[in-house]
Amino acid sequence: MVKVADLVKRLLVGRALRSAQAHEQLLPKRIALPVFASDALSSVAYAPQEILITLGIAGLAAYHFTPWIALAVVVILLTVVASYRQNVRAYTSGGGDFEVATENLGSNYGLVVASALMVDYVLTVAVSVSSGVENLGAALPFLADHKVAAAVVIVAVLTVLNLRGIRESGLAFAVPTYAFMISVFGLMIWGGVRLALGTELKAPSADYTVTGESVGIGGFALIFLLLRAFSSGCAALTGVEAISNGVPAFKKPKGKNAANTLLALGVLAATMFAGITALAFITDAKFADRAAGSSLVDRAGHPVPNPGPVIAQVAQTVFSNFTPAFYVITAMTALILVLAANTAFNGFPVLASVLAQNRYLPRQLHTRGDRLAFSNGIVMLATMAGLLIYAFHAETTRLVQLYIVGVFVSFTISQVGMVRHWNRLLRTETDSKKRAQMQRSRMINAFGATVTGLVLVVVLITKFTHGAWIACAAMAVLFVMMRGIRRHYDNVAAELVVPEDMQTDESMLPARNHAIVLLSKIHKPTLRALAYARATRPSTLEAISVGVDTDEARQLQRDWEERGIPVPLKILDSPYREITRPVLEYVKSLRRRSPRDVVTVFIPEYVVGHWWEHLLHNQSALRLKGRLLFQPGVMVTSVPWQLASSDRLKGRPESFAPGSVRRPYAVARKDDQVKM
Repeated sequence: MVKVADLVKRLLVGRALRSAQAHEQLLPKRIALPVFASDALSSVAYAPQEILITLGIAGLAAYHFTPWIALAVVVILLTVVASYRQNVRAYTSGGGDFEVATENLGSNYGLVVASALMVDYVLTVAVSVSSGVENLGAALPFLADHKVAAAVVIVAVLTVLNLRGIRESGLAFAVPTYAFMISVFGLMIWGGVRLALGTELKAPSADYTVTGESVGIGGFALIFLLLRAFSSGCAALTGVEAISNGVPAFKKPKGKNAANTLLALGVLAATMFAGITALAFITDAKFADRAAGSSLVDRAGHPVPNPGPVIAQVAQTVFSNFTPAFYVITAMTALILVLAANTAFNGFPVLASVLAQNRYLPRQLHTRGDRLAFSNGIVMLATMAGLLIYAFHAETTRLVQLYIVGVFVSFTISQVGMVRHWNRLLRTETDSKKRAQMQRSRMINAFGATVTGLVLVVVLITKFTHGAWIACAAMAVLFVMMRGIRRHYDNVAAELVVPEDMQTDESMLPARNHAIVLLSKIHKPTLRALAYARATRPSTLEAISVGVDTDEARQLQRDWEERGIPVPLKILDSPYREITRPVLEYVKSLRRRSPRDVVTVFIPEYVVGHWWEHLLHNQSALRLKGRLLFQPGVMVTSVPWQLASSDRLKGRPESFAPGSVRRPYAVARKDDQVKM
């Protein structure tokens, strides 16, 4: 069974890579772009749609605000990209926003950012996969009827691909990501050509009427609705921060390559988002969601349940004279939405590794797997995203309400941290050229902090009661949990540290070592345990058995004397037929008599070759060891005896175990800031 499991693992994940091959996993810019930018690029598939859904609450008349809202989103996107280009040049260790905030603002701000990013990464997977299944459902009704199962299967496939390593998964995702970009630009160009030639382009939903809960609203209510539509459109900014967390994956010079990739991402995402939104506005495409407070009705007054995603409507309109292109756009959109989750699969494990390195998460998350990927982080992300998809029934509109908050929390705090970073460097820099460059970078980060801070306020006000409170609550829980983990690790480290005045010579040795061999009968494992105990030359040695059955105890005593075993045998009385309690009480009595002495308990154990044999043997030994380990001054030694069934495992090649590749352990500074 073990060999079969190893074979399946190798087929799915691939052969294990040596630590020395880590440099082979680094990415050139052409591969890094689809790996880290798929989330931001895919937002053109649902960000314009979210704007229309929100505006629909005020009825059809509010649609004329669409271009202005889209323009505001593009400005914010380009501002964030410009700001993060400063981040990736200054911080290349992979800590991203967490490192920036911790270094410049303190550990609490760093944990707020880390909590926000972790929530956002999980939501990225859930939203992207759910949206992809939704788009595929437009062409394949079967998927629409089983979208939760389909979404969970897709998450599982993405997990396996990422467990194969970042470079291999990047190569797998590069082609469809570039195909999506080419398809969207082709859509925009062909749509522009047809409009320039005077062709009237009308979307399938152009003749529908949008009705909302608050038709005809004005004044403050309208302003609030426009702000809410703007916050929904800001979904286009998700994924921008992923590059700052993934800088270590780039080839050298890492900072420069990451900044150039980020620039390409910003230009492409802004152009594609603006183009799709413009075509949707020109073709009069409409979209509504009853759950959000808007709906569509046709000319006859009948409700329209599912008009199709906005990008699909635009593609159907633009390629009305060439239907195959419409299917290509639909397929590429669904594929890129699924692959957008890969951005989180590359960002979350690295962030979790950095947090584990700094003792805010379990150390297992800092361990690399067979393929030099952070396997534990990948599996954790997939599990949480799968649970979220199941809980929200893979409904994009419900999930997207939880979105955005986390990413703008990290945006804002990170940019404030960068301003502090430049202020600190400017206090010591004397070179005029470098000072001018730093001042320019500080101005960009200050503008970014101001803008993203305002957007964060808008997002919190407009989305909090629509589901964003769940994300805020999750961030608070993660913050408290990570502080608790760090406190535990710090307490353990403080408890284990060796004081400078502590003696390390002979005075540390215990006064005496009392050895006890536990047994139930005389057989080969017992004799081996006795022989090994004698070989350790303890101060005293005795064999202990618990007298559960009086006749068996007497027989054991007679056999012991007949064999002339040169070790005294003591049988402990057990009127209630217990085994563990009498042994514990006897060990405690030895410790009470001589607190400076140690007691070593030798326990014979069977080594078996089948899993089911573990259920039949060693149960008493396991219980005893579990209790003895909590007794101070007591050492527990297992003495193995290999049964014949264990021969089948002799000579078995050991599988590659994760944990061979670790980064140096980070040391906390005195001011509790993190040293990367």
